[in-house]
Amino acid sequence: MKRVHNFSAGPCTLPLEVLEETQGEFLDFADNGMSIIEDSHRGPSYEKIHQNALSSFRRLTNLPDDFAVLFLQGGATLQFAQSAMNLLTEDEIAGYVNTGVWGQKSLEDASKVANVYEAWTGQESDFTKTPETGEISIQHDTKWLHITSNETIGGIRFEQFPDVDIPMVADMSSDFLSRSIDWGKFDLVYGGAQKNLGPAGLAIVIVRRESLGKHGRNLPTYLDYQFHDKNDSLGNTPPMFPIYVMGKVLDWMEENGGLTEFERRAEIRSSLIYEVIDNSDGWYSSPVATGSRSMMNIIFHLPDETLENKFIEEATALDLMNLKGHRSVGGVRTSLYNAMPIESVEILSNFMKDFLESNG
Repeated sequence: MKRVHNFSAGPCTLPLEVLEETQGEFLDFADNGMSIIEDSHRGPSYEKIHQNALSSFRRLTNLPDDFAVLFLQGGATLQFAQSAMNLLTEDEIAGYVNTGVWGQKSLEDASKVANVYEAWTGQESDFTKTPETGEISIQHDTKWLHITSNETIGGIRFEQFPDVDIPMVADMSSDFLSRSIDWGKFDLVYGGAQKNLGPAGLAIVIVRRESLGKHGRNLPTYLDYQFHDKNDSLGNTPPMFPIYVMGKVLDWMEENGGLTEFERRAEIRSSLIYEVIDNSDGWYSSPVATGSRSMMNIIFHLPDETLENKFIEEATALDLMNLKGHRSVGGVRTSLYNAMPIESVEILSNFMKDFLESNG
């Protein structure tokens, strides 16, 4: 069996143990004589999967009881608007920190359904840094502040979350469960599972229960968080297979040391790449401010586009895959999510050194 080193920005690489276990159960899950993707979401086999995923998520994140965990569809993209619909009345306002592509998209979608404003923008710095708390302009009577904890395309993250006097709402898609979360700072956290936790097709929303049902809006049933909380995310057919795989990933994370261990691994992986960049005398260059560097998505450039294309071509020949930067920023992007083996990052780091020596 051939396995490449997959540095894709999403969907992510998944633990080999989880993939093998899923493969072994795929045709006949729990001795039912059918696959999990053929089973009923109302049946006892799936009910066990669903509840295990919910309880594993709570244990792993040390989530307080006053938060609901919702398994939804539509990805984080739907949550740009759905979060504002559910957490704001028509008379309330929220501030948005615009740190890049995803911060901008969340602001744009929320503005279509609620009263929101831009509390900070990174446009002047070309979105290469996150703001200090004092740089964020919060208007009077602002209900909450929205942040994007990690920008997948720009390669920046909040090393420390803003210290503000109002609750926050956060899109944590691309660094979901890569570090501990101080739940006291947040009313809502959401993210797509496909960056760090499982296959595409599942969004996870963690919302403070006391915030539910106060929007005063006549929302369609599916768009109302309270409907999903009351029905344990089983009010309609949930994305069963992604939840099933994610449950296995969560169990794997618990067995391997939990969030403290995975934050340690993230620091090791990212350091292997940043050290090569920083020791290359500018030959490899990262536009990101040092204090805002992502540990999940590292972007860098070579001296010219010809060398970048050669770098990607030679890396691909060594099974170092999906390193081409996003079309909007170019260059190289290496994504180092939770299941990325440190050994794979070491191979990439050594390749970077060898490529510099041969072409620098």
